[in-house]
Amino acid sequence: MNVKAEEIINIGIVGGGVLARDVLEKTYADYRKKDVRAKIIALADNDLTSPGVTKARELGLKVTEDYRDFFLPEYDIHLIMVLTPENKIFDDILGSKPDHIRVLAYHVFDMFWRATNVEEKKLRNRTEEFETIFNAIQDFIVVITPEHEIVEVNEAFLKTMGYTREEVIGRRCHEIFQNFSEPCKRGDFVCPLEQVIKNRLADQQILTRVDHKGRLRYIEVTMFPIWGDKGKISKFIEISRDITDRKKEEEQIRQRLEGMVEERTRELKETHEKLLHQDKMASLGKLAASVVHEINNPVAGMLNFILLMQRIIEEKDLDSRTAGQFAQYLGLMETETRRVSRIASNLLAFSRQSKLELKPVDINRLVEKTLLLNGNLLKINRVRVERLLDPELPEIVGSEDQLQQVFMNLVSNAAEAMDSSDGGMLTIETRHLLEGNQIMIAFTDTGPGIPEENISKLFEPFFTTKKKGKGVGLGLSVAYGIVEEHGGTIQVESALGKGTTFRVLLPVSAGNGGLHGDR
Repeated sequence: MNVKAEEIINIGIVGGGVLARDVLEKTYADYRKKDVRAKIIALADNDLTSPGVTKARELGLKVTEDYRDFFLPEYDIHLIMVLTPENKIFDDILGSKPDHIRVLAYHVFDMFWRATNVEEKKLRNRTEEFETIFNAIQDFIVVITPEHEIVEVNEAFLKTMGYTREEVIGRRCHEIFQNFSEPCKRGDFVCPLEQVIKNRLADQQILTRVDHKGRLRYIEVTMFPIWGDKGKISKFIEISRDITDRKKEEEQIRQRLEGMVEERTRELKETHEKLLHQDKMASLGKLAASVVHEINNPVAGMLNFILLMQRIIEEKDLDSRTAGQFAQYLGLMETETRRVSRIASNLLAFSRQSKLELKPVDINRLVEKTLLLNGNLLKINRVRVERLLDPELPEIVGSEDQLQQVFMNLVSNAAEAMDSSDGGMLTIETRHLLEGNQIMIAFTDTGPGIPEENISKLFEPFFTTKKKGKGVGLGLSVAYGIVEEHGGTIQVESALGKGTTFRVLLPVSAGNGGLHGDR
């Protein structure tokens, strides 16, 4: 099996004495064997004539006088082995190294080194000196067998997790780490040992574990395999650290941030409600002023005609001529009454108080019905109509009355826009847009067009470009609301002197989600 570069643990040796030379002579060749996941790549010693430096150069390793060079990215060192007994060097490395670099102390390495050469020395190396150095390491160190049995731990682990040595050694890791009687098989738990076996690589992750008192702890775990004969894992070395305090701080920071966000959201909501109330009051004032102005004129006209007719009756000046005048007055009063009724209808529609009756709607048929109802208006304004109706157009579910109100408004607006001696052309096109499953109804006129600065205001209530007395500016606003409630949109394109196009886009499935029973 080929070992990828990123899978290898790169080692740097500090100290070029006889021990370093012996290590290089006896172990360097082993690093080239398969399944070996570590390799010595550099050596540091301020004496460039030392035996270790000489051997390193023979092997083509990097050599430097300053062990701090191992902290540089170009060296890519993962583990520093201190092969000099000078505690000052070890302390300096431990206090200045980057977090990702591990350090193996001289005494620890020397002990393991001697143990690999002489069985008798292996027993003697388990002395108080070994335990002092081993237990002085602040990270947790746990040695686990492939059968998940804990065979060694350091004092840092015992102290933080609240166990005695006798309570841990010989127990299964899942019994100590998770308080489980059976191996960890939870769906949300990934066992680092199983990951190492599966990937044949060191595994690093953050896990939750319980201490001796059952308290939850957050542990940052790095699990390394120790390879034995025939490529099998003989042991696992777990190096970990307790990050519970850091997690608590992060949680406190998260809670503070959430509290700040909630408070800011509440403030924004209050501000929004105030602005909305102010906007409603402004709209109400505008609505009242517009309604009073629009209704007052026809009502005043009708009142004048009534008073005039009463005066004529009181004077008993009734003859055929006054009868004709009465008929004329009644006609004008009818016109003004209908005008008041239209204003009231528009206001009612704008307030969304009418009830929607949902049913399948044939858009093409609705277009034809609208043209029939507006036939007289189109004829008076000399407007010709071109129909481009898709015969395969599917039905939609919606309110036929409300959609007809939209079409009536768009057709009448187009006809009034082309009110001239030459008339114009109104093209109505329907099409099924497969992308998005929508129905498009386009109304294109050849009128004078709409100035660009007015396009963004077209659907605002009370905005109108019509002459005084022609409308209150609610038609397009009402149409926009109806289309929006059907889950659709209205698009406008216009160019001065070239005409205007209103496109209504309605989803075929409008009745399945976008509509409510009452408006």
